Amino acid sequence: MFCFQCEQTKHGTGCRDRGVCGKDETTAVLQDLLLHVAKGIAQYTHRAGRRGARDAALDRAVTDLLFTTVTNVNFDPDRLDALLTDALAWRDTARALHEKAAADAGEPAETLTGPAAFDPPKDLTGRLAAGALLAIDRRAARLGADVVGLQELLTYGVKGAAAYACHASILGHEEDAIYAFFNEALSTLADEPDDVDGLLALCLRCGEIAVKTLALLDQANTGTFGQPQPTPVHMGGKAGKAILVSGHDLEDLRLLLEQTAGTGIKIYTHGEMLPAHGYPELKKHEHLAGHYGGAWMRQRRQFAEFPGAILMTTNCIQEPTPAYGDRLFTSGLVAWPGVRHIADGDFRPVIDAALAAPGFAADQPARTHLAGFGRHAVLAAADTVIEAVKTGAIKRFVLIGGCDGAESGRNYYTALAETMPADWVVLTLGCGKFRVVDCDLGTIGGVDGGLPRLLDMGQCNDSYSAIAVALALSEAFGVGVNELALSLVVSWYEQKAVAVLLALLFLGVRNIRLGPKLPAFLTPTLLGVLVDRFNILPIGTVEDDIAAMQAA
Repeated sequence: MFCFQCEQTKHGTGCRDRGVCGKDETTAVLQDLLLHVAKGIAQYTHRAGRRGARDAALDRAVTDLLFTTVTNVNFDPDRLDALLTDALAWRDTARALHEKAAADAGEPAETLTGPAAFDPPKDLTGRLAAGALLAIDRRAARLGADVVGLQELLTYGVKGAAAYACHASILGHEEDAIYAFFNEALSTLADEPDDVDGLLALCLRCGEIAVKTLALLDQANTGTFGQPQPTPVHMGGKAGKAILVSGHDLEDLRLLLEQTAGTGIKIYTHGEMLPAHGYPELKKHEHLAGHYGGAWMRQRRQFAEFPGAILMTTNCIQEPTPAYGDRLFTSGLVAWPGVRHIADGDFRPVIDAALAAPGFAADQPARTHLAGFGRHAVLAAADTVIEAVKTGAIKRFVLIGGCDGAESGRNYYTALAETMPADWVVLTLGCGKFRVVDCDLGTIGGVDGGLPRLLDMGQCNDSYSAIAVALALSEAFGVGVNELALSLVVSWYEQKAVAVLLALLFLGVRNIRLGPKLPAFLTPTLLGVLVDRFNILPIGTVEDDIAAMQAA
């Protein structure tokens, strides 16, 4: 195996034998095979689409395959192997769609090679041998590190956008143009292109699609659950039986809240589910009691200490410990070997496990955190914010957001929030927020109503809120986004963050500080291109970065 798609890849170069995330070689190779077959499906669906034919089920299948291969989603070789068999059947369906579309157009169907014609053995041993030939480092040996780095940048951007598209699809929101791009990008990658300029252009188009997808997900979430409202969240446990919900899937949380109504069980969010407390259709459930714990990488300790059942709804799962393995459940695309999976939206097993667990014996000492500053909440205060900028009460906005992670260096983000001048406002989203949510930043002086200096804008899924606010401020002040007193200091971990980065680059945003270290798949040559075009910067020292922001 070889994998360098996440920020924590071993030695900053690539994982072999076993991933830092916990995936073994079998899991990694099966994921490579799934991605390869997804490219084969896309070779057919892209050509059918150009002739006006599409299959919605195939579009969703490809999107699910992409999300399945995102970091920390599915670690179960048995499920991955079964999914590979399904994917090969879907490719047959895609081939038939392509042939019919060509016949309907009075044209011969193209004979496709590469992933479209890939025929792996049916037994696992044979599949693993075939999949080993697909490793990224083997491709780099043929094509060169720069070309493969750009291919992977596109691949990871598409994977991240697909994850967001999956969330929107669950809520009934889809766009043909988004699926069409996934098919086009994967079909192009199947041909192993080596044109650097063409690949870079396709990466920026991926950023354009990422913006569309994030906007679609914003519509899906707010249309289903209402506009987020600033809401104090109890950060800790309360006496009684308990279920902890982690991941990102708000629909699973809604279903669980409905199914636990009247049971006496209290529901808590964990990790990126914290923003759920701001949505009217979710917070109306009185037994949505609070938030427990921090970011995803602390789950092994925090899940072990939680005295109830635990539901992991999407990516960010870690290898469970015996202390809570029998109380852990998965749903959606996420999986771990031996962990019970809820496939049909019936959470009775989770409820039963919660009733059997001790629950919290007493209320825990807790503080509150103000969540729910989605774009509508922030823009509702736009007049106040604009006036505060004009009077000098607000000198700068700093977005500290993205992914959190376990390695050293991420304390930078906490120190940045605590050190920056008192007339700077912090916007935060993603699980990177857990580096700053405990900071007591107070309010902005000279602003009526006491505007908080820390505005929590939600999940990584809510990145469109930050984009919309930046564009609205740009319009209000009559300047470009890069002329705003706005600094973006972004932490990254996995492929959804890559999609957001490409979205920002598509919008022309410059001077993004990225850390805690730069992606391993960006060679020095590729990094030079991004620095030249967008002035992407690695994070430095807190003092130097604040001084540079002040001078901007």
